[in-house]
Amino acid sequence: DYPADRAKAVAPFVQAAEHARSLGLALNAGHDLSLENLRFFSESIPFLSEVSIGHALISDALYLGLEETIRRYRSCLVGK
Repeated sequence: DYPADRAKAVAPFVQAAEHARSLGLALNAGHDLSLENLRFFSESIPFLSEVSIGHALISDALYLGLEETIRRYRSCLVGK
């Protein structure tokens, strides 16, 4: 469960990502990434090529506005 143990929750994804990278594959991520978990996930797998966050971004924009939501998501991916 992500809120209870972030490292344990992303460990299988990190392991799969490292294996994919060892095979020379580029890595994209998506489904279920949000403002709650995107920063930690992307820091745990710093070699992500792309994140697909459209659904969560638009959902958050309904409450925060599009400009503020984009600012927040971009801040999660600083250095990417």
